Amino acid sequence: MHILRTSTQFLRTLSSLKYPASNLNFTRQSIRTMASAAAKRLEGKTILITGASSGIGRSTAFEFAKTSPKNLKIILTARRIDTLKDIAASISKEVGDGVKVLPVKLDVSNAAEVREFVKGLPEEFKEIDVLVNNAGMVKGTAKAPEILEEDINVMMSTNVTGLINITQAVLPAMMKRPDGGKGDIINIGSIAGREPYAGGSIYCATKAAVRAFTDSLRRDLIASRVRVIEIDPGAVETEFSVVRFGGDKAKADAVYAGFEPLTPGDIAEHVVYCASRRENVVIADSLVFPNQQAGSAPAIHKK
Repeated sequence: MHILRTSTQFLRTLSSLKYPASNLNFTRQSIRTMASAAAKRLEGKTILITGASSGIGRSTAFEFAKTSPKNLKIILTARRIDTLKDIAASISKEVGDGVKVLPVKLDVSNAAEVREFVKGLPEEFKEIDVLVNNAGMVKGTAKAPEILEEDINVMMSTNVTGLINITQAVLPAMMKRPDGGKGDIINIGSIAGREPYAGGSIYCATKAAVRAFTDSLRRDLIASRVRVIEIDPGAVETEFSVVRFGGDKAKADAVYAGFEPLTPGDIAEHVVYCASRRENVVIADSLVFPNQQAGSAPAIHKK
């Protein structure tokens, strides 16, 4: 598990400082205890991840599987079903048959399709415990009044309507559980929802809408045990910019030139961390930057 792997350097550093062996053993035991606690809290749960064919969604699927490899079910959704099947096979190969993975082609912007998807889930996958609303996209860098109508529609329908569609379809089953309902809804937002920037007005508006919906939803569900969580990444190197620039890889690479962006795995680790806390702990709102970012697009130090 990552919590064990990423602590290796820390333990070596302690060793080099001639830290007492008894304390080192205690530290190792503490790390193992934390890792096993996370695995135990996730054990037996069903995780649904949207936008799972690449980037943060793909990494999140692997991170859940590696954190709790003995008894977990993961539903992967996106439009690229062949890619999802490849990811499912890779997870099974890496962690074994303790994690069951169901890949499903799904367009979250289509409300009827979303409802049928939830209704038609196999019995063993019906009880969704954690919903990770990751599906999202950005198109173009045009400024008003030159923004293409098709770009406006696809961003709004995927980033906002799609997130609401899947949340509304999954939430009723969560609410039927004892004590007024139980489960996790984790929405992937963006720094763009907090700090808009030129050339991204529609994308920024969609992420601001996600933030408003998440905050309202948390208040709507306050009498339940459903945890509503938002994670807002800063600069993460994924297919995001490739899609934005219509497949122009050179333009996409230029976005991340001169500094070290976050990786999808960085955000995936945080998603799993939030989902594996004790039930009464809600990490309601997180903003995650790489080291040399202090805000939205212009606030990045480049060499």
